[in-house]
Amino acid sequence: MSFIAIIPARLASSRLANKPLADIGGKPMVVRTAEQALLSGASAIMVATDHADIVAACNAHGVPVCMTRADHPSGTDRIAEVAASMNLADDAVVVNVQGDEPLIDPALIAATAALVNADVPMATAAHPIHAVEDGFNPNVVKVVLDKHGRALYFSRATIPWHRDGFAISREQFPPAYTPLRHIGLYAYRNDFLKKYPQLAVSPLEQIEALEQLRVLWHGYAIAVHVTASSPALGVDTAEDLERVRQFFINKK
Repeated sequence: MSFIAIIPARLASSRLANKPLADIGGKPMVVRTAEQALLSGASAIMVATDHADIVAACNAHGVPVCMTRADHPSGTDRIAEVAASMNLADDAVVVNVQGDEPLIDPALIAATAALVNADVPMATAAHPIHAVEDGFNPNVVKVVLDKHGRALYFSRATIPWHRDGFAISREQFPPAYTPLRHIGLYAYRNDFLKKYPQLAVSPLEQIEALEQLRVLWHGYAIAVHVTASSPALGVDTAEDLERVRQFFINKK
């Protein structure tokens, strides 16, 4: 199916200064991410940013880029501004690829985009959790699905809660119990993306600090692509950055 990928990239970062511009094998991180997005089969890619330095870096590497307002509360609001400027058809599919994902699997982008349709205006991804410490870690977001593979709820809590199994032990998962970890990759139908900035913030979103709960709160469906393995992690810290740099060194 046809889709476009928009990569939101803010220069400010609380844990890693100037993160989108961090050098990875001779190219800025945001450029590496855009290159991965292009490999997904996207018909077009666009970096969405609020800073002239990122615009300059993208221009230097031939990556399409659009300057946006600086006051967007989320990456979704930022890509909504860019999508609106592109005059896309209502049924166009837009994928939000985070700018700090230089190792993102292009096939994961395509598979998530393929789930969007007239009845399901948004899609995301998840993978099975096997490590117990991840299952109980509030920084690892979990998702539970209905029989159609659509999200019922996202939470930082351990869901679904295995009442009987966890009553016996929380040192290991009960047999046949495999929670799902949410992957922060989103695809939207463009007519829904137009509506998103007008949706009121939900109380659940505020409690959990999870933006996607706004969508469920307002009654919209989110399809979830479940991939068997854990994807490469994004870059949040200096340690993450060194790990990614080493990957590109070993790749040569």
